[in-house]
Amino acid sequence: MTHPACVSSPTLEARNLVKRYGGLLATNHVNLQLAAGDLHAIIGPNGAGKTTLIGQLGGELRPDSGDVFLKSECVTSLGSADRALRGLARSYQISSIFPELTVLECVALAMQAHQGHSFSSWRRLLDRPALVEPSHHAIEQAGLTHRMHQRASNLAHGERRQLELAMVLVSQPSLLLLDEPMAGMSQSESMKVVELLQGLKGRYTLLLVEHDMQAVFALADTISVLVNGCIIASGTPSDIRANAEVRAAYLGDEELPE
Repeated sequence: MTHPACVSSPTLEARNLVKRYGGLLATNHVNLQLAAGDLHAIIGPNGAGKTTLIGQLGGELRPDSGDVFLKSECVTSLGSADRALRGLARSYQISSIFPELTVLECVALAMQAHQGHSFSSWRRLLDRPALVEPSHHAIEQAGLTHRMHQRASNLAHGERRQLELAMVLVSQPSLLLLDEPMAGMSQSESMKVVELLQGLKGRYTLLLVEHDMQAVFALADTISVLVNGCIIASGTPSDIRANAEVRAAYLGDEELPE
């Protein structure tokens, strides 16, 4: 089946995504468009279907029906590795932060893996400028230059998240899916990540799923609200803040930032 390209050519588009688990509709005909260069946040109460939606967008989950488009190409049948080769990266998906390696070595190793090479020659990573130079840049973007030669095992929790971000940025993706990047962070660590994401806005298209509402409303250009598998509203932060249906969905859970 041939799908016409969207006139607005969004970086990422979901069309009528449906995912069922028995009688539960985890995503119920979800439609979503991410404009190039925007930071688009998805929020919703616990159990709303956010993790399932991100899994379908990233390629870890196959929808029961509906399609995902990346830069107008239908990628529904492609897994996460093939989507990554097309510029989609899911931050904090990488579980292999090697504690015995330095920050620079971890990021260079991620760059080598993205290029399709094996890990067998990792001890020679820092002798290869094609790996080291982009690694330096990614580490700088992630705010870890001062920790570049420290072992990953010596990093604080927030710094490990920054390292994971650098390991994704080194592949120079066009689109980042950020799945709760501030989970488990202290307030000061969260503020640091907000500053980092502010610096990435405009250079990347960003999709943010996050429970920290203060961060979401400070960062997002567009917010979509997912409730019971359905997007009930999309708009600017001020639109969402004023939406009565959104406020009702959060009543008793958490107040939206003023």
